Amino acid sequence: MRHYLFIIPALFFAAVYVQAADQNAPAAVSAAMEELFPDMDVSSIRESKIPGLYEVMSGTEVFYISADGQYLLQGDLFDLSQRRNLTEAQRASVRIDVLNNIPVSEYIEFAPENPEHVIYVFTDVSCGYCRRLHNDVPRLNRNGLAVRYLAFPRQGTGSSTYKQMVSVWCAEDPKAALTAAKQGQHIQPASCRNPVQDQFNLGRSLGVRGTPAIYMDDGREIPGYRPPEELLRLVNGEG
Repeated sequence: MRHYLFIIPALFFAAVYVQAADQNAPAAVSAAMEELFPDMDVSSIRESKIPGLYEVMSGTEVFYISADGQYLLQGDLFDLSQRRNLTEAQRASVRIDVLNNIPVSEYIEFAPENPEHVIYVFTDVSCGYCRRLHNDVPRLNRNGLAVRYLAFPRQGTGSSTYKQMVSVWCAEDPKAALTAAKQGQHIQPASCRNPVQDQFNLGRSLGVRGTPAIYMDDGREIPGYRPPEELLRLVNGEG
C-alpha cells in the first residue's frame, strides 16, 4: 500500500516543477537514472501529466524525475479531478501485459467453460489463506470466474514447499495435485522442466510479498484473501 504518499508528493511538486521543458530532457533523465541506478532496467520514459516531470518505468516500479535530471520522486500521482491514481493505472497496465503473456502450459487453471473474468493468483500450497481461497474456487467458477494459479513458494528456492510445488507442476494431473497438496496430502515427488522458479521471480518483480496475491484481468491488485462475495464484486467492478 502506498496511499501514505497521497499528500507528500504535493509538497515536492514545487521543487521539481520546471516551467519550460528542456528539449533534451529525456537524455538528461536517462543519464540521471543511469548514474543513480546503473543496474536498473528502464522500460520507458515519457512525460507525465505534470509539466516538466517525466515518468520513468522499470518493471512495475514508477519514478518521476525532473526534466533537468536534478530531482527524483517515488510515489503515487493522483488526478484529483478524476479521483484516479495515475501511477497505479500504469502499474496495472504493465502487470496485465506480463501476466497475459504467460504461456497457458505454465499456469494451473480452474475455469468454467466460458469465463467472464480471469484472476491470476500467486499461491503457496502451505499457506492457510491460499487453501481457504482454493476451497472457494468451485463457487468462483460457477459465477464465471477463472482462476489461474502461479507458484510463489514463500520460503524461496530450496525450501520444502518449493520442492513440493515443483512436484505439483510436474505431476501427471497438476490440478489434482495442487488440490491434494492444499488439502495436506502427500504428493509424489516429481521433477521436470518447470516454471516454479520463474514464477517466483516474477511475483517478486511484481511486488508480491505474501500469498495469496491476486491480480484481476485489468491488472489491479487484490492483496490477500477475500471472501468469494467480495472478490466477485471487485472483479465485476462493484466494489
